[in-house]
Amino acid sequence: MTAKRTLDLTGGVTLLALLSPLVVAVALSVALGSATPGRGVLRRRTVAGLNGRNFTMLTFRTKSPLAALPLLLHVVTGRMSLVGPCPLTPTHRECAGDGRRRLSVRPGLTGPWQISGRSELPWEERELLDLHYVDHHWLGMDLAILARTLPAVRRRRAARFA
Repeated sequence: MTAKRTLDLTGGVTLLALLSPLVVAVALSVALGSATPGRGVLRRRTVAGLNGRNFTMLTFRTKSPLAALPLLLHVVTGRMSLVGPCPLTPTHRECAGDGRRRLSVRPGLTGPWQISGRSELPWEERELLDLHYVDHHWLGMDLAILARTLPAVRRRRAARFA
């Protein structure tokens, strides 16, 4: 097992254990607040994983940042990493041809795109950040990105409510 996978597994299991009451609360909230009965609490989306293997990515049906909590299950099972390029659908142009190099690493829960402005960035800049990560990632970079993720999310949230 690589150091990155060890970090993913340890971090994923720890976060799931610590956040499990929140996961249950969000699931109940979505289930009870659903306007359409029978839709379920999870949204499913097919994404391209490591080496182009597709998997069904699960998120909660809410527009809150808490929607991403089920992604921790994918980190623990090895389909995703705590840090990596943004998950893309298999039909996205970056998952074909020369763009397949991004599939040489697992998609991430967070990454350079998350701490650098996320949706405020033009798509081309997000692509460049992802490819730079793919070409130059190492454990120290992952730790730095993880350390900057929560403050970046808080800054965006504060700016939204300001």
